[in-house]
Amino acid sequence: MLSSTVEQSPRSGYTLPVFACAAAIAALRWLRQPESLASVTVDLVEPAKIVTIPIEQVAGLKVGAALAITHSDPGDNIDLTRNTPVWAYVEWGTEEQIETIQLLGGEGIGKHSDTTKPAIYAYARRLFYHNLSHWLQAGEKIRVTVILPQGRSLAQRTSNEAFGVVEGLSLLGTTGISQPLSAPQQLEQFRSELQAKAEHSCLVFCIGENGLDLAQKLRIKPAQLVKTANWIGPMLVEAGLQEVSSVLLLGYHGKLIKLAGGIFHTHHHLADGRQEILTAHAANLGLPLPVLQNLLSSPTMEAALTRLRDLDKTGGSNWMNQIYGALTHQIDQRSQAYILKHSNRQVVVGSALFDRQREIIAISPAGSSLLQQSRI
Repeated sequence: MLSSTVEQSPRSGYTLPVFACAAAIAALRWLRQPESLASVTVDLVEPAKIVTIPIEQVAGLKVGAALAITHSDPGDNIDLTRNTPVWAYVEWGTEEQIETIQLLGGEGIGKHSDTTKPAIYAYARRLFYHNLSHWLQAGEKIRVTVILPQGRSLAQRTSNEAFGVVEGLSLLGTTGISQPLSAPQQLEQFRSELQAKAEHSCLVFCIGENGLDLAQKLRIKPAQLVKTANWIGPMLVEAGLQEVSSVLLLGYHGKLIKLAGGIFHTHHHLADGRQEILTAHAANLGLPLPVLQNLLSSPTMEAALTRLRDLDKTGGSNWMNQIYGALTHQIDQRSQAYILKHSNRQVVVGSALFDRQREIIAISPAGSSLLQQSRI
């Protein structure tokens, strides 16, 4: 017998704020009229699309308060929030309450370490206000507490803490659609974008949303920006195949450091070794053993960076700049060698690394030159 396989496109899902909003809608509707709801509709706002989200449970907990539960579905992504429960506790507000809809972060929602405010970002707030206001009458106010029962433990497997979010996950994103960026088929979309921009002599690879945000602040020409997600290796090779002259790598230091160790697919599910790479470069420059041990045992790359900065401050040394200078040099060299090996093309690669405050902490000589060329 002959069999044929139909290749299916990766399935998109929805971002975490969408499920939190859906649960809040269900709980608010219970306050209006107690009833069992199998699903609710949510206007994603970005994009302008109305979707149906399943609701697992909804119930009143006391007079004027209800709780609803749904589960996250990010589509065909390698996403740690897959099927995680999302709760929304909704209660009527008081006259003293200023906001019509007050959003609160409950258990599992991260907090900004510098302000302790919940990590609920602009899109999520806009989504809640837009959808919940339809169910409120004039003068009514509500308080919405979003709860992620598994959020605190899941956050330990993310880089949230590196960007100042602690004790849980963020309600982050600029859209309601969760594109399958981690699925292999998505690489073809990235390649297509690169091919469309290959006429430019220099392209700027942004590893994630933080890189894109910094690129805008640096006034980098949008026509030269290419998002890579974790597909850095294949995208570097594609740049070579498309005869791009140069590439600037712009990314978080805890991500790009992997390239210095020859790791060109940077998703944490596949490979890590960040502390080991940092420690090896520090040892090569002659840092004392106790410092090396401290770097190797650092829980995050941001903690290791802080350790180096403190060492320089107290000892009047310049270890941080020396180590990160060596790292950017190694990133450039290994990236250029990777391109040459897999595409037989010579491409100039420069790198610029930033910290959790989105401030550039290290940039190679090639990176500095390419950055100047790429600015508006």
